Amino acid sequence: MVQKRIHIFVTGRVQGVFFRQSTKVMAIKNNVKGWVRNLDDGRVEIVGEGEIQDIENLTQWCKTGPANSRVDEFELSEENVTDEFENFEVRY
Repeated sequence: MVQKRIHIFVTGRVQGVFFRQSTKVMAIKNNVKGWVRNLDDGRVEIVGEGEIQDIENLTQWCKTGPANSRVDEFELSEENVTDEFENFEVRY
């Protein structure tokens, strides 16, 4: 099973629209471990690790987000897998 780690920044109407909580639900549904948090500049930051197809599923979802959100910019980078996460959490 090949693992992949992604680091995403999402810009747009992504705070105050349940983006973080919805990301957590989608991550858990896809067996992705990591975290999501709001940034002071209005973006949402996501780090996730999991099997390639599970990561792809989460990545595609993050490009549109939940119903009331609007994604204007989507930045994705791949990083080395660290296997440091036990689960997926919302960070504050």
